Amino acid sequence: MGTQNLESLTLDSVKSLVEESIEDLVLRKMSSNVDRPVMSVAREVLLGGGKRYRPILAIISYQAAGGNDINEAMDLALSGELIHTATLVHDDVYDQSKMRRGKPTIQYTHGTSHAIIAGDYLFSLGFELGAKYDERVIGKVRESCAGIASGEILQFEHINDLKTSPEDYYRIIDGKTAGPFASGVSSAAIIAGASQDIVQSFWDYGMELGRAFQLVDDILDLMGDENIGKPRGTDVHEGKMTLPIIYALTMLHGQDRSHLEDVLRNFSDDRLSELVQLLGLAGSFEYCNILVSNHVERALRCLSILPDSEGKLLLEEIALISESRTN
Repeated sequence: MGTQNLESLTLDSVKSLVEESIEDLVLRKMSSNVDRPVMSVAREVLLGGGKRYRPILAIISYQAAGGNDINEAMDLALSGELIHTATLVHDDVYDQSKMRRGKPTIQYTHGTSHAIIAGDYLFSLGFELGAKYDERVIGKVRESCAGIASGEILQFEHINDLKTSPEDYYRIIDGKTAGPFASGVSSAAIIAGASQDIVQSFWDYGMELGRAFQLVDDILDLMGDENIGKPRGTDVHEGKMTLPIIYALTMLHGQDRSHLEDVLRNFSDDRLSELVQLLGLAGSFEYCNILVSNHVERALRCLSILPDSEGKLLLEEIALISESRTN
């Protein structure tokens, strides 16, 4: 996509460009004797669809920050998607998940060993693409990977921990979700040659947007959405302490609190309706939706420093889409 097309970007056109670039990358690696054996396994999940928000955000942020050649930011965009996909592959190993994005996982079809290797490969490939830029971008990519790993460790420490606090929850999602969002959009601004103030605004936008996205995903895990590609209640089965549950544990008392503890400690699919009813009684969904709206509002405020552009409008649109997913 050349310079002349930068003013007519749409979410669909950027996603199509990203999909084409991912397919080209897979084809190149499949033609390499070195990469072919592992890419033949990894390509299943890499080409398996998904929202592609991370690379889309990187491309749009590059344009909104004043960039003129989308190709300049494409390796960064692919880097974020490859690293994100690597984390999903490894998550499926930890959680022994059979489905991802509505399709069988690598660990289910090929076994744990192949899934770990494929995830490692995607990490290395993602970091290779991110390391093509200057040291500030490389530093953000490294910090993003460290944050993902630390967030994962923190999440493990709080599995089935009914004393998990909201502060614990935010430390986990800031590492696993919000930090990578912020790293991607702020790195795109750096590549576009933006000032430090603009770069910081993109970082703040990414943090707020990532928090909103994760909160919405946690609500949808309980309330249901066929588009998330996994069964309802998956997080509960895995013992993950998401904010709707944390809030309910704080707000409920007496018999209701004891009932909630029993559901969580002895959870099964046929108890999901019990859980949702208790969370509704506690006001968890209303509370979390308010937080989503607050994060989206702050994300939009972060964009006010930017000059008007098609990219800015699309960044606003993505933030509003994130809020509407639970409606």
